Amino acid sequence: MASELTVAEKLRKLYELQQIDSNIDQIEVLKGELPIEVSDLEDDIAGLDTRVSRLQATIKELKATVSKFEANIKESETLIERYQTQLDNVKNNREFEALTKELELQKLDIQLAEKKIRQANVEVAAKEDTLVATEERRAKKQADLDVKKVELQEIISKTEAEEKDLRKRSEAARKHIEDRLIKAYDKIRTSYRNGMAVVTVQRDACGGCFNKIPPQVQLEIAMRKNIVACEHCGRIVVDDFIMEAERDVMREQEA
Repeated sequence: MASELTVAEKLRKLYELQQIDSNIDQIEVLKGELPIEVSDLEDDIAGLDTRVSRLQATIKELKATVSKFEANIKESETLIERYQTQLDNVKNNREFEALTKELELQKLDIQLAEKKIRQANVEVAAKEDTLVATEERRAKKQADLDVKKVELQEIISKTEAEEKDLRKRSEAARKHIEDRLIKAYDKIRTSYRNGMAVVTVQRDACGGCFNKIPPQVQLEIAMRKNIVACEHCGRIVVDDFIMEAERDVMREQEA
């Protein structure tokens, strides 16, 4: 059980976990910002696809509006021809005035429809320009996405097996460390960009922040009776013996 381990064994297990996780971190560094860039580009393209669909729908509606007004104009022109013919056969002033009024109304309807058509055509032209620009942006982002996906896939194909093995080893190593230490370890890892939570003493200094470690603290670290954290950066500090012991274990595993 993890709780039954000695302090020295706990430190070695933490150092072992750190080495495994650091190797995973190196693979993530190889990928760089590519996973984020791919995700962002996919989100951008999805947004542009939505915008293209909306623009196409709006253009379709505007063209339908133009067709409707063109049909209204034709209907009004047909009525005008009919009313003009009827004017030739009017029998009284009342019929003449009624037909004249209808003619005026139809002509006004034509003028209004023509105005609406002009406005709609202006909107169609503007929307089509925006559509072309949006489709060009989408095409460019798609091209960028295709390139980045290829780059990312090349890295993944080279490191996939190694990363899968490392993650399994990381999960296995965690099972041998008590929860409170894992929580502390993960918290420290997320606090630093390099993900180093467990470091060694290097030239009488912390291997994480490089601040000097007092001799009495170094002695306490070397005794491995307590888990010692750097007073400056909070990282867990181990001595060279732990590091060498871990190397021996790794040599045995490789053999």
